[in-house]
Amino acid sequence: MALFIRSTKLAAKLARAPAKCFTRSYADQMNFTFAAANQIFYAEQNVKQVDVPSFSGSFGILPNHVPTLAVLRPGVVTVYEEEGKSKKIFVSSGTITVNEDSSVQVLAEEAHPVEDIDASAARQVLQEAQSQLATASGDVAKAEAAIAVEVAEALVLAAGN
Repeated sequence: MALFIRSTKLAAKLARAPAKCFTRSYADQMNFTFAAANQIFYAEQNVKQVDVPSFSGSFGILPNHVPTLAVLRPGVVTVYEEEGKSKKIFVSSGTITVNEDSSVQVLAEEAHPVEDIDASAARQVLQEAQSQLATASGDVAKAEAAIAVEVAEALVLAAGN
């Protein structure tokens, strides 16, 4: 009974206390920037959704996404535009930043629209990278060749889509 009385008094005390909570404004749009060394694809444009490949797993970004910092892995970034169109862009590597204000930045080392990728050229790049990996000597050369193979495999996969 004493426990019940103490918990009731505590509940009453908490009910009178001013609420201390964090407030966050919610946006219904997402301000998106996507740039690479070779091209700027989006410059502070509003988009509906962005799907990104990262080393911690692929994920989708919508307005009000939790702030995030991630590293891009080779693969395809899909951008769902306000008009309902989607655009697929191959990235070799880079970073993803999701900010508290619903702005998102994708900064890629290299990026190309998927429709511009030549499938046979991508397969040739993969064969060359695999050959370099097979003949690489030394840890640094092997690591560089393994990265080239990983990027080339993702490029071939993107070209097939």
